[in-house]
This record gives sequence, structure tokens and C-alpha cells, in this order.
Amino acid sequence: MMRTLDLVLVGAMIAAATVTYQIKHAAEGKLEEVRKLQAQINLQEETIDLLEADWSLLNQPSRLQRLSTAFEAELGLKPIEPTQMAEPDELPGRASDFEPLVAETGADADLTTGSVKP
Repeated sequence: MMRTLDLVLVGAMIAAATVTYQIKHAAEGKLEEVRKLQAQINLQEETIDLLEADWSLLNQPSRLQRLSTAFEAELGLKPIEPTQMAEPDELPGRASDFEPLVAETGADADLTTGSVKP
């Protein structure tokens, strides 16, 4: 009887060791995947930082002024006239300022289908 119990316990110990090894192996695979993703994220963040620095360099007012002066004739650039600015009454109103669309029958028109609701 003691030998049977010993064999069962040894078998359970081998099964537990096998399951533990499989779990450890899967966890190491996932850890490697996380490391790769973290490396990709770091690369993307560095790329974003580099692009933002490049963007701020390209949008420096002194550089834009120099370019606009250099290409003024070719592009037909000229200063903005005060009359080009819109007056407040020329701007479109808010959505609440507009009247709802009413058909001749006095019913509201359905804008999605074009039909008139009674």
C-alpha cells in the first residue's frame, strides 16, 4: 500500500513540475512580447518627439518671414488688407439663430429623407 501511494505522489509531483514549467515558459514568452512592444512604444515616442521638434523648427516666425519674402513674387503674396476681414454681421450665426425648416403645409420637413412630417 505504501508503494502505491508513493507512486501516485511521485506522478502528481511530476505532473505539477510539468505544469509549472509550461506556465513559466508561457510567462517568459509573454514577457518577451511585452519587452518588444515597450521597445516599439519607446521608438514611436522618440519619433514623435523628433517630429515635434522638426515642426517647431519649421514654424519659426523668422524662417517663415524669410521664406515669404523670398517667394513673394512667385506666389503672389501680399499683406492682408483691413477690408479683407469679415465684419461680425457677415459671419454665419449660431445653430440656435436659424429657424427650423417648415414646409408649405406647415409641417416640419425631415432633412434625412426629404419627406414632410404631418
